[in-house]
Amino acid sequence: MNIMSVSASFGSMTSSNETPVGSLENPIKFRDQDYETLREQSLKSKKLFSDPTFPAEKKSIGMPEDPSPGKAITWKRPKEISPDAVFVEGTTGTTDICQGQLGDCWLLAALSALTIHPSLFVKVVPSNQSLGDPYAGIFHFRFWQYGEWVEVVVDDRLPVREGRLLFSYSNTRNEFWSALVEKAYAKLVGSYASLKGGNISEGMEDFTGGIARSVLVSSRTPQVLWRSLTAALSRGSLLSSFIQACNSREVGKITADGLVKGHAYAITETHKVKKGSEEILLLRLRNPWGFIEYSGPWSDKGNEWNGLDASEKQKIELKIKEDGEFWISADDFSRIFNVVEVCSVSPDSLEEGDTSVSPGAWVISEHKGSWVPGFSAGGSRRYNKSFWKNPQFQLVLREQDQEDEVDSGEEEDDNDEEDKMDEGSETMSTEEKKKVVKQKKKTKQCTVLVELLQKNGRQNDQINFLYIAFHIYKVPLEMQGSCLESSFFMSNRPVGRSGKYKAQRGVWRKLRLDPGKYIIIGSTYRPDKAGEFFVRIFSKIKNTLGTNDFSCTSSYLPVMASPVSPEDQMRIESTFNKKSGPDDRLNAKEIMKLFNSVLDKIYHLPLETVRQLIFGMDTKGRSTLSREQAETLMSDLRSLQAIFVQYDEDSSGTMSPFEFSMALEAVGMKCDSSVIQLLSERFVSGELHMAFHCFVSCITRLRKLFALYESETSDEVKNRGINSWLLQFMTV
Repeated sequence: MNIMSVSASFGSMTSSNETPVGSLENPIKFRDQDYETLREQSLKSKKLFSDPTFPAEKKSIGMPEDPSPGKAITWKRPKEISPDAVFVEGTTGTTDICQGQLGDCWLLAALSALTIHPSLFVKVVPSNQSLGDPYAGIFHFRFWQYGEWVEVVVDDRLPVREGRLLFSYSNTRNEFWSALVEKAYAKLVGSYASLKGGNISEGMEDFTGGIARSVLVSSRTPQVLWRSLTAALSRGSLLSSFIQACNSREVGKITADGLVKGHAYAITETHKVKKGSEEILLLRLRNPWGFIEYSGPWSDKGNEWNGLDASEKQKIELKIKEDGEFWISADDFSRIFNVVEVCSVSPDSLEEGDTSVSPGAWVISEHKGSWVPGFSAGGSRRYNKSFWKNPQFQLVLREQDQEDEVDSGEEEDDNDEEDKMDEGSETMSTEEKKKVVKQKKKTKQCTVLVELLQKNGRQNDQINFLYIAFHIYKVPLEMQGSCLESSFFMSNRPVGRSGKYKAQRGVWRKLRLDPGKYIIIGSTYRPDKAGEFFVRIFSKIKNTLGTNDFSCTSSYLPVMASPVSPEDQMRIESTFNKKSGPDDRLNAKEIMKLFNSVLDKIYHLPLETVRQLIFGMDTKGRSTLSREQAETLMSDLRSLQAIFVQYDEDSSGTMSPFEFSMALEAVGMKCDSSVIQLLSERFVSGELHMAFHCFVSCITRLRKLFALYESETSDEVKNRGINSWLLQFMTV
């Protein structure tokens, strides 16, 4: 089995002489731009940096221009916009960020939440940057991208309309760090237009490398929720919330209390104040617009503050100002808001009072993969003939870490109608379920967090996220070490899942599983959807995640060696008697006519395929066949045609790559996914599906390569294995 896994302690460095590429200290240079080198070049030439990879042009905006001449967009550097321009004015804070004419409240709310954690903020916005001398017009920022930190360099030319910044700006109008962070992130995803609309969890994860999840406000009482959010903030988590819009028309609608539906608010602080004998639990929120605030009880203008001691007001730094920031009671928050987004820089931050394991005990295993149409994009469980083709990752859990404590808020099986199937033998009786629950209570389990992220959902000035989910299956002892196939998934129920398929960047679930071996399958809802993805597992004890691929094997079954039928034998005898030469052999052209005379027209073979068949035989280098060889090949072709027809389910005369891999196994050849993909691309002749003559060519080629490998005596060749052999010679 080919097992590949990557493990590293959460938030820690790999111990080596060199800092690994992709770490915070040695980030990947986006578009191969090195900040220090470019800055030094600009200072030396005395020319301000102009970024050729993200030019001050319309394509970097990614949206149609306003036809009105007075609203034309120009690009200006900070000191051309404001003579008093600074990168950071004093200290950074939540009110430094105001949303401009771009629907990226999700990103700016995440940035607001980041400002209250200086140690996290400096990861994204490196220190020692300013608009003062020595000034080169260049800045750099760092973002987490699928297991790696990436450094993005930008010049400081910003889009301006009618003298004002078009997009993000500061409350004071002369501070520019937030506008430049926004520009760098826009460059990372392709354009400013690619930032329009999104889930705040994306921004929070990319600013921290942490884990983002959604919590239903209604799942906890106001008091319990307030305590959980207070604990999360103290541990360095980023928090935000929003009011669910019932439909697209409600998005952006302002309620009677001054709150915006479908809009991201950063949660920046919690506090409790005493009013007489009553203790009030409060939360501080911020609207990234920088204006339009909550107007209910405990808001800036609420009468509730009047009866509060001056010391209490001073303690919470109450500001009566229209800056988008306001206080709200925990009771009113729970009544009005629907969802809280939590991004934790450590899995321990997800649970209030979880002291079962020390903070440093979490370990990450990571893996990247792809869904390739026809090969590894098998779709959801309802597509049972192709679901098993999705990439499979083996998870090995070796040690227990705590007693089973089911958290209904995280373990709920929120399946939907689209993914429901007839479970048949999977269904358990009530008594069986009670027995399983009772058994679990007696054993300790392993705590794991699984996250599946899809990549490149923000491209070409738009958002295009696939519907994704993951399923986890426990592998029986007798099936460990092999790729699980269709029959396994049709008769076994997943022991864990992410829930409904969702069209968002990531899906996440915390699980408690028994020690053992498991398979994680990430999939799109529908098959043949192309995409790249990233899987990461957080476990409290060091466990492993790797691919569940297997080595190719050749067990060429006697199905190919069935005797030729009397009818075919008579046809061969007649053809040879009429057409063969003095040596009683037929050339390729006559063999082609012979074979095509017994095959349906849709399965006729071209001359080139017939030549391949001839040279696949032991002809001593001759391009002709004897009667016995013709009979053997005729029998082979009949068997191959029967298999091809069996798996050509739509009778189109072609096979999809999914059908092709099953047909290969019916022939007796089992190949791993990389070989299957290469075979398909090698023999489909540029088409999406494989014709019969391509299938025949492929089998002929494979049979020869397997035979050559078996005859090899080189230890070096044998040590590299059959996969390496096939991949090396299949392209020749």
